Amino acid sequence: MTFTVVLNSPLPILKYMGDYPVKNIRSPIELTDQIFGPALQHMALRDEIYCQIMKQMTSNNNGLSLERGWQLMWLCCGLFPPSQALLRHTQRFLESRAREPLSAACLQRLKGMLSIDARKMPPHQVEVDAIQQNSSQIFHKIHFPNEKTEIFEVTTTTRIRDLCRNIANNLALSSADGYSLFAKTTNKIVSMNDQQYFFDNLKQLTDTPKKGKRAKEGAASIIPYLVLFMRKLWFNVTPGKDLMADLTFHFPQELPKYLRGYHTVSKEELIDLAGLLFRVKVDTDRSQFVMIPKMLKDLVPADQQKMMSSEDWKKHIINAYNKQAGITVDEAKVNFLKSVSQWPTFGCAFFEVKQTSERSYPSIIMIAISKQGVTLSDPKTKEVLVMYPFSKITNWSSGSTYFHMDIGSLVKGNTLLCETSLGYKIDDLLKSYVSMYQDERTNAMPRNQLGAEEHSRLQHRHMPFFFN
Repeated sequence: MTFTVVLNSPLPILKYMGDYPVKNIRSPIELTDQIFGPALQHMALRDEIYCQIMKQMTSNNNGLSLERGWQLMWLCCGLFPPSQALLRHTQRFLESRAREPLSAACLQRLKGMLSIDARKMPPHQVEVDAIQQNSSQIFHKIHFPNEKTEIFEVTTTTRIRDLCRNIANNLALSSADGYSLFAKTTNKIVSMNDQQYFFDNLKQLTDTPKKGKRAKEGAASIIPYLVLFMRKLWFNVTPGKDLMADLTFHFPQELPKYLRGYHTVSKEELIDLAGLLFRVKVDTDRSQFVMIPKMLKDLVPADQQKMMSSEDWKKHIINAYNKQAGITVDEAKVNFLKSVSQWPTFGCAFFEVKQTSERSYPSIIMIAISKQGVTLSDPKTKEVLVMYPFSKITNWSSGSTYFHMDIGSLVKGNTLLCETSLGYKIDDLLKSYVSMYQDERTNAMPRNQLGAEEHSRLQHRHMPFFFN
């Protein structure tokens, strides 16, 4: 198998550089997948890729072919280094061509790769596009919950956790803790793995293997995507303490959950919050009072709008709005957050699922995950059925159509069986909260004080520790 890969490896390189005639034009990303994919899986092939690229560039008088060869070299130097046996030869090859525009950049990337882990995936479309446009700097658009965007530089070896810190620093947030990057595609929003390289994880989440002949050749299509930066874990969130976080993340992320009717809210709170949300919409434009009945879906939770007539809502909202006179739109947003932060469901992530394991529960239940643990409730009445702190959750698993969670011990425990297409989100969120508490625990306790049993338990992917 390895021999076949080595034998075929020069062909996609020749095709990329334009030195081999092809019947069907291949996209550059298809060819870079074929060139670098096998070498990333089999370390023994990495020197072969370097040698083939250097061989094809040597005594090459075709300007276009040589330019594309340098593109491949630039990409290669940012994926993995050659072996020690080939390293010096590769460095001399690059140093002897110092006048080439990408020579210095290749040397710098090669030097950097010597002290860090190799990439796991071939170059992402963004990386290939950048170098084909003669740009060794890559900038990626990041979307925020308040519908604003900013551009951030991302290198071939930028880890997601470092990009999160960079974004938090750029926005002057008080802390990057609790925030995460997400890849949003047509069908889902997936949290990115903060331990991975940005482009590795992005390629995993946005590449869709093609069927048939192209699948055999390793080709993939790039599905449309956006990269989002949002708060994922809701801990140490005190509205009013970090205004940038409140306006950019907390308010736009909590408002939809409020309007979907996930919280238990009194009539007085509903009216007061509707007055604040009306000010967010219109600021001081009192001429908009007449539009309140048509704006109710943006002011009152969906399940509470029929509590009174639209005219009664209008009267109460105007009264609340007038009582709140003198505050700005931003202050109205913060006051909204201060009110909802008093509720036990503030900051929860909600998942409506079908459960098949507990006869005393309704068929459809709401799973709410927060820093306290996992709460199950009746979505119609909002009555809490049970609350499980993380210390009681011993294991969980998920698939494309299910989520299962084990509670308690093997002797006295039980299993929650759910049918849902969002199992991957529930799984990831549980893992993230548990990891957060594990990190706090291990950071606070010297490693040599952890007993063998405790240390083994902390290392288990789905086994949370016990905490107060």
